[in-house]
Amino acid sequence: MKTMTVGEFKSHFSEVLEQVKAGEEIAVTYGKKKEVVGYFLPEKPQKPKRQLGILEGKATFTFGPDWEMTTEEFLGL
Repeated sequence: MKTMTVGEFKSHFSEVLEQVKAGEEIAVTYGKKKEVVGYFLPEKPQKPKRQLGILEGKATFTFGPDWEMTTEEFLGL
């Protein structure tokens, strides 16, 4: 997590927003003791998309809302 003072935060606000959009977490500090007064975090953690290997870009998959697999099916019994 990156930290910066209130002054740095104010002077680089646009850059900070771009960093947060890119997934960076930033703590803002204040005073001589540099106490953390706030955090700026991305709205949602970015999860990598599951890749289809050699079929990437050629095929897609979706799971229906009623999809369920039993333990027997999972174990191949």
